[in-house]
Amino acid sequence: MARILYLVHRLPYPPNKGDKVRSYHLLRHLAERHDVLLGTFVDDPDDEPHVATVRQWCADVKAVRLHPRRARLASLQGLLRGEPLTLAYYRNAELMAWARAQQADAAVVFSSSMAPYAEGFGGPVLVDFVDVDSAKWADYAGNHRWPLSWLYRREGRELLAYERAVAVKATQSFFVTDKEVALFTGLAPECAGRVQAVGNGVDTTYFAPDPARPNPYDPGEVPVVFTGAMDYWPNVDAVTWFAAEMLPALRARWPGLRLSIVGRSPTAAVQALAGDAVRVTGTVPDVRPWLQHAAVVVAPLRLARGVQNKVLEAMAMARPVVAAATCVEAIEAVPGHDLAAASDPADYIAQVDAWLSRPEEREHIGRQARACVVSRYGWSPRLAPVDRCLEPA
Repeated sequence: MARILYLVHRLPYPPNKGDKVRSYHLLRHLAERHDVLLGTFVDDPDDEPHVATVRQWCADVKAVRLHPRRARLASLQGLLRGEPLTLAYYRNAELMAWARAQQADAAVVFSSSMAPYAEGFGGPVLVDFVDVDSAKWADYAGNHRWPLSWLYRREGRELLAYERAVAVKATQSFFVTDKEVALFTGLAPECAGRVQAVGNGVDTTYFAPDPARPNPYDPGEVPVVFTGAMDYWPNVDAVTWFAAEMLPALRARWPGLRLSIVGRSPTAAVQALAGDAVRVTGTVPDVRPWLQHAAVVVAPLRLARGVQNKVLEAMAMARPVVAAATCVEAIEAVPGHDLAAASDPADYIAQVDAWLSRPEEREHIGRQARACVVSRYGWSPRLAPVDRCLEPA
């Protein structure tokens, strides 16, 4: 057993959004084997009560309150310093002092934004980048007008330079898929051999169908659902695109069809979609009823890459999923057998319509989807490479 300094940009509990699902399971995995010293931020007041929950799994916890509005203003200092705005956003003297005072055998860093807190650490340092965040900012630039396009392009460039520097110094770095590893090593060839894929998993005991689970949908409704944090730009883009480009044609074929957007913190753009054709729930106590009783789950993500937890969770709930081809490529599933892949509005319309028309086939592919994730996506085997890298500690 070792003492592990675990640095996470957002309190890794509750696991109610993509990054927190991964950071939570990594925390629990580490805590089963080691004494964990957790340094993190609380950026949502609703998470404050959960700090006490996290303490029961850790030898020590330093949770610093982060105010997003103030942090955004502080991040602009990066323009003057010639550094990524992300680093300035998460810079905190109190957390830095705590991290440097810890006596640990190894450090595990979750996301490049927390790497500064491990600078100068004397033992092994493992960095879970998850995705190539710099590439995301470059993608955002292509979907916004100036001046945001300029700002996002700059952030992508500066953050890539920092990611490269971090990966060169780290003992080992991880990304969520082989595709992300290939993307990063293509951008940072000096890091080849220093990075590897550690895929996401899914808790198939928690995400499992239950015949006693109540149906949240209206009688006679044809329920199609999208789940996710609705203040995350790729999710916002996905639902606004689906509502504009796919939903009208599907409603013409299926008048009772309604898209339910289930997730916390919907932006004004998401809330504006609400009406006869779209339900916007905001935070729900349990996403599982919304998944279990949906006719089809959609994930029309144009900007996000890598393994999408929302896709794995829907598959674990034995639901048919129509997801972006780029998301399907990132998981070990067979398109047409375990789920459906789509690339454009016509694809999504055809796939959703086909499954609504053939309920027996829909249920069959849902069962195959669950079998797929049960056999391949347990968290413990997914995180085994982390254990191997920590063995010297």
